[in-house]
Amino acid sequence: MERIQKVMARAGVASRRHCEAMIAAGMVKINGRVVTEPGTKVDPDKDKIQVGGETLRLSSQKYYLLMYKPRGYITTMSDEKGRKQVTDLLKGITARVYPVGRLDYDSEGLLLMTNDGELTFALTHPSHLVPKTYLVRVEGVPAKEQLEQMSAGLNLEDGLTAPAKVRLVGQHDGNALVEVTIREGRNRQIRRMFDHIGYRVLRLKRSKLGNLGLETMRPGEYRHLSELEVKQLKALAGLKPGTGKQ
Repeated sequence: MERIQKVMARAGVASRRHCEAMIAAGMVKINGRVVTEPGTKVDPDKDKIQVGGETLRLSSQKYYLLMYKPRGYITTMSDEKGRKQVTDLLKGITARVYPVGRLDYDSEGLLLMTNDGELTFALTHPSHLVPKTYLVRVEGVPAKEQLEQMSAGLNLEDGLTAPAKVRLVGQHDGNALVEVTIREGRNRQIRRMFDHIGYRVLRLKRSKLGNLGLETMRPGEYRHLSELEVKQLKALAGLKPGTGKQ
């Protein structure tokens, strides 16, 4: 017997936390009965599990995709505003994969997508702190002291940020390009950090996640990770490498 949200995440429905929210919202049925309590135990080999009216089917094949998310796409799996979703860019992928973490609608760059619920949980768990690097174009040029403040930690409304790596990459037309590496995953954290020191973000791009980079990829493109990349990523997340096909 397993907890329902763990089974859902393993099947590629969403991250475990999002699955818990779906259960609480009454979107899940077990053997025809609505369950609203995360943690409910099920036998995936015997019980009929339905999510949003669709029967859950577990797949043994795991998919690991690296996407260059363009601006103007959302990373959530549903949107009341009818905006474009990153899953719209996936062609020929029949498995239900979902984003690991988020990138804002107006942000672009590296986005990992998978149906490996255990890896998603490990990568997004605060205890593993996998580094994420961003290239940020801001209006104006922050002083060295301000960038040092960002590096040391800023007291935002949700608490003090962890130490970060911050460096000025260049300047153009009176604006600065700054590279920032963080190990946290707070909502809109990079934008809020720059807002805190008084600089508006003009453009934000995630360039790296752990051992992964965009290399020569263009917005909207995606590729499968190699077995070595998956092995390295799992090591960063504190997991033992699996044997599933990449």
